[in-house]
Amino acid sequence: MDLDPDLAALRSLGGFFVLRTLPPPPPPPPPAAAADGTGPHRLPTLAEAYDGVAPDGRHDALTLRVATVGARLGTAEPRVAASLAQQGLAARLWSAALGCAVLYGRLPSLDPGLLRWDPLASAPDDLWLTGVRTLPGDADAVAAAVLDAHLEPLGAALRARYGVAAGLLRGNAGSALAATARELARWARAHGRTDAVERARALTGELFTHPLLRATGARAGTAFRRHSCCLYYRVPGGGLCGDCCLTRLPRSSPRAASG
Repeated sequence: MDLDPDLAALRSLGGFFVLRTLPPPPPPPPPAAAADGTGPHRLPTLAEAYDGVAPDGRHDALTLRVATVGARLGTAEPRVAASLAQQGLAARLWSAALGCAVLYGRLPSLDPGLLRWDPLASAPDDLWLTGVRTLPGDADAVAAAVLDAHLEPLGAALRARYGVAAGLLRGNAGSALAATARELARWARAHGRTDAVERARALTGELFTHPLLRATGARAGTAFRRHSCCLYYRVPGGGLCGDCCLTRLPRSSPRAASG
């Protein structure tokens, strides 16, 4: 199936999979015209976020996103907020890419310069794709689109700014991919799409052989047990995720300390 301009097939999969599209940006207004500063075309691109560019000259998107996630979770630890912000964005990117690869057999270009992002939005991350450019939908293309183009530069920025370990961030990527695959398989079975079940399984299996993902956790069917911890247990009121490597809360966790 060819990609349609609205990527409409993703809508039935749920909010994490939907990828809204935009026409190419309008020409800049004349110098004398007042810009209203609103609308998706005014949002920063993910390329700007990874590079630390501040479109308004004051606040870069990645710093804003980490602060937003931290405030909503009630954590004062930037490293925790950075980990969970990265995991949320990883889930959105895997969902859009894998959803397209499974349902269309094709992939839209997810170049960071084409994806606009609202760092102040609630979960799931609010993404807008400027124009649909068709790419192959195989595992190599999905890995290049998500891991190489996004999660590696995002991880480098978060390590440099917040000291988040590379293994933790790659564990987040593996966890988000496994969760995406489970949700796709659940949807496909509910809709009698055995073809989609098989395609999702095959693509996910290939992706987990990638050097950046193969050591992130143990898989059994759609189940996944990661080899690292995302630090959610350090959020006030948080606990252990279903795929966490830990079996009980560490003594240093807010909940364990108050229990």
